Amino acid sequence: MSPARRHRDGCAVGLVDWRLPEAGPDAVRRAGEVGVDGVQLDLGGPGRGPRLDAPGRLDAVRDAVEATGVRVLAVAGNHLNDIGLTARADSHDATRVRLFFERLLDAAQALGAPLAFAPSFGRSVIDGPEAFARTAAVLRAAARAAAERGLLLGSENVLGAHQARRLAEAVDSPALRLVLDPANLVAAGLHPIELIGATSELLADQVHLKPPPDAGPSGADLDSTMVTETLVALREQHVPVRVLVSENDYRDGDADRLAREVDQLRRRAAWFVPSTIETT
Repeated sequence: MSPARRHRDGCAVGLVDWRLPEAGPDAVRRAGEVGVDGVQLDLGGPGRGPRLDAPGRLDAVRDAVEATGVRVLAVAGNHLNDIGLTARADSHDATRVRLFFERLLDAAQALGAPLAFAPSFGRSVIDGPEAFARTAAVLRAAARAAAERGLLLGSENVLGAHQARRLAEAVDSPALRLVLDPANLVAAGLHPIELIGATSELLADQVHLKPPPDAGPSGADLDSTMVTETLVALREQHVPVRVLVSENDYRDGDADRLAREVDQLRRRAAWFVPSTIETT
């Protein structure tokens, strides 16, 4: 692979392929065209687009990375929201979750991504003590498997500050990170700044950014007050942010808006220390 790219004015910036018109290798090429440093790719699955690890597809992604210099930042397991990470331990769905995690981690390792992460929304939402305990048990096993591959395992959820720290303590793995998405927290009635203050050392160094859920047409970009306040808190808490990742929705193909918001992301990235994107 070509050397990791570095932006002289701040940390790296990236996109997610599940919010682009393209996925997989095509998303890597689109990221190169708009000048970002990296992209998070979804593993895919039923209703989630082509499987990232379908025959020949990982090779195609690696070829696109080599051609563009764009890094694969992370591999996301969004299909877990459909299976149910909290499925009962002896159930068929629990077996599906275990096998899915194996594929997720293998794909991240194959692509040189430092992070694989599991969202806890939809059927995986942590909505009570049983779901919390089951999530911790599943993430504990997955974190061990991630560490064996030299990877970090992220959990993206909408737990409050105290519960998020409890989850990390229950998993009890140095490989676990909490993936911060302030818009998701606000939508759940929580405060991103409280979470940052309570869990700063547990946060992933890749941060998702998108407009707040109540943003109207004039606020539906990356210059919102919520985004600003979140980034200020991250800087004040000395969180080592390496990548700001836009999770705004660009599936409408509006190239001008995408370019404009990449510029906004670059300006925000200048607040943080420049760094290379680490790969395995």
